[in-house]
Amino acid sequence: MAATRDRRPLRFTAAGDGAREQAYHVQWMPAELTEQQRERLTTRQNEPPDLVVVQPLRAFTCARCRRTDADMLMTEDAGAICLACADLDHLVFLPAGDAALTRRARQASRLSAVVVRFSRSRRRHERQGLLVERAAIEQAEQQCLSDEEARARRRERDRQRREVADESFQQELAGHIVRMFPGCPPERAAEISRHTGERGSGRVGRSAAGRALDPDAVLRAVVASVRHEDTPYDEMLMDGVPRDEARERIRGDIDRVLAAWRRGGASPTGGSGPSTPDPAG
Repeated sequence: MAATRDRRPLRFTAAGDGAREQAYHVQWMPAELTEQQRERLTTRQNEPPDLVVVQPLRAFTCARCRRTDADMLMTEDAGAICLACADLDHLVFLPAGDAALTRRARQASRLSAVVVRFSRSRRRHERQGLLVERAAIEQAEQQCLSDEEARARRRERDRQRREVADESFQQELAGHIVRMFPGCPPERAAEISRHTGERGSGRVGRSAAGRALDPDAVLRAVVASVRHEDTPYDEMLMDGVPRDEARERIRGDIDRVLAAWRRGGASPTGGSGPSTPDPAG
């Protein structure tokens, strides 16, 4: 269904061709799912989508009332319309930031809409908050105040559990690095694992492959550390050397460090010569 007030079915082709429409509407799921998992997935996929309201980057003219001072819009076939014409102007904007308050206000509101705004830097619409009934916000605020201490204790328990899990993973990753590179000093392996496995960093250690200790992912993490710590790569970038050229220049240095660590020897520094392709690409 479309994310519009009328909840009409989506149409994928201009002419509404039956066979093509059916092909687009078919959804697939893994064959190994249990019956309960299939039912859960089907229910979730068939839920009506959220109504979506946009905070425009520039002024617009409502396609119905022609007003030009509205700060939010909803899209219809005729074009962008203001919240008054969309019958949403009685709702109150609740900014994102408090997950519990947002969740409870949405549950208590009979009508709600997700508010998004386009990010030019990320080239995508990003969620800004919700439009909900004022009474729903007041109810949600009371609920949040009543169990604030319990939620704080739960957040602290969750934080401690994540810290234990992160420390365990980083120790396991450090051990894997030492097994792959016997010559890598244990303290260096621990440093690499902490850096690449930092939660929220987006580094290779937090990827699915990194969490699974995939050898290629571990190798990329080690290469990244060697590149920045054992070669003049960062200085080259500061001097304006293009990234690809800088990587090509220090490829031999990386190969020598990795070769020494694989043999169990000390890390050589400096020098130049023939090298194998950079394992990190």
